[in-house]
Amino acid sequence: MPAPAIGNMAPPISLPGVSGDRFALAEALQRGPALVAFFKVSCPTCQYTFPFLERISKAYSSQKATLVGISQNEKADTVAFAKQYGISFPLYLDDTKTYPVSNQYGLTHVPTMFLISPEGKVEAASVGWFRPDIEKINAHLARVSGEPRAEIFAPGEDIVDYMAG
Repeated sequence: MPAPAIGNMAPPISLPGVSGDRFALAEALQRGPALVAFFKVSCPTCQYTFPFLERISKAYSSQKATLVGISQNEKADTVAFAKQYGISFPLYLDDTKTYPVSNQYGLTHVPTMFLISPEGKVEAASVGWFRPDIEKINAHLARVSGEPRAEIFAPGEDIVDYMAG
């Protein structure tokens, strides 16, 4: 199945979380947009990307937007990843035998991120690490949260522009 195109409806998501809760995309969208980031713990680009997503998550902690990670790994490995890379935003688990949600979203590489509007439409998508995409997502979340755009890249920090997923 191909990835949902910009402007098209995002497939539904309902997954268990590493903390025992459940994520339902439809419920999250009632609060505002959702950034859904798919990953594998062994992926070097995911390891690079997720600490920046953590910065975005901390910058826009008002409940007007949701940021979640969807792991393609078992719970124990996902929890270890979160601890190692300092991830505090919610992580959910795709079934590692059939990957139903990853397949619905047409994933070919990780990380893959989808910014989904409250109406359920895909507003932006990003595969791998592409700094302009991260900056665009950051700016969008600032707008919807009503907060100033956060500087997620520290002065003097060496940030690559592109890294394949």
